[in-house]
Amino acid sequence: MVLLTWIAEVADEPLVLEPADRRMEWESNTWSLGATDEDRTSLSVSKVVAAFERTASATRGRVRELGFPGVATFYVWHDKQAGQLRCATGSVPPDVLPFGGTYVASEDLGPVVEGFLADNEPGVIAWSELDDVQSPAEQTETEPEVMPFRVWIYSVGASH
Repeated sequence: MVLLTWIAEVADEPLVLEPADRRMEWESNTWSLGATDEDRTSLSVSKVVAAFERTASATRGRVRELGFPGVATFYVWHDKQAGQLRCATGSVPPDVLPFGGTYVASEDLGPVVEGFLADNEPGVIAWSELDDVQSPAEQTETEPEVMPFRVWIYSVGASH
């Protein structure tokens, strides 16, 4: 169960909480986790969720040991384009996570993990899911609606 091992190892990696330098936080505290074909077929959603919950809880303990007084969030999402689960810790509240796209903060990790484990071609986006390229003359004033992606959030800071 390679994925479960990697999730557990995240709790022991260096942790940087530096509100004045979000880039350093992002680079230090963001992890990309893949899964073997065997993991995808043999792991249950509940086992992966439990592993992330243990890691988030351990991260909360580490944040407290560091004496960090502010808000901090551990969060997990499925990066469909990369075919990976990603997780990060940042000194930000759940409503201002550092994403360029629209997301929905959730307290239910199950759907995120389920989508990841069910992805039988990780990192491959079907042609039908891609937008058509239009010439500038064909483009309309309205942008296509982008579906938000789900992000599991877990408060790990002293402040909530």
